[in-house]
Amino acid sequence: MNRIVITEPDAGWTAQFDKVSGIIQKILGSAALRVDHIGSTSVPGLAAKDILDIQATFTAESDLDDAVEQLVAARWEARPPRRDHPVPGLPTDDANWVKRLVVEPMYQRRVNLHLRIAGRANQRYALLFRDYLRAHPDTAAAYGEFKRRAAVLPFGSVGEYADLKDPVCDLIYLPAEEWAKRTGWSA
Repeated sequence: MNRIVITEPDAGWTAQFDKVSGIIQKILGSAALRVDHIGSTSVPGLAAKDILDIQATFTAESDLDDAVEQLVAARWEARPPRRDHPVPGLPTDDANWVKRLVVEPMYQRRVNLHLRIAGRANQRYALLFRDYLRAHPDTAAAYGEFKRRAAVLPFGSVGEYADLKDPVCDLIYLPAEEWAKRTGWSA
């Protein structure tokens, strides 16, 4: 059984992202259109697993394969290709949800590096979700409390914890889309 540990917010997560993103940008060079801090550690005041989620954005799927090769050559560990869960009301075709995932080299700062394609639904989702929670601290606090309560449940894998969170994240994301339209938000 895997234990999920949710920690109190750490003001140092931003500085840690800055350091790791510099390393990632050096490895990937201009192939990455952007490198963003995403996930719970990117939202000030939000409790989270002490793992930095970072998204590197690329132009095409062939760029993802090249990026994985470069990262593996720099001792990052590639995970099997996967797809994010489709969100109700967003495109359902697999292309919008495909991603590659690599994790940090052994004995270094815990990182999940998500490699996604610019303009696809899952790339936009990560950025809008983050920005909406940053702009709505009460929603972020409620989400943090959900994660604390969920973390004490018996999970066979971290994937089961993620599966439980998906519909809750969608409940946050759907009003985030309305907020984006109302405010003129763009990634």
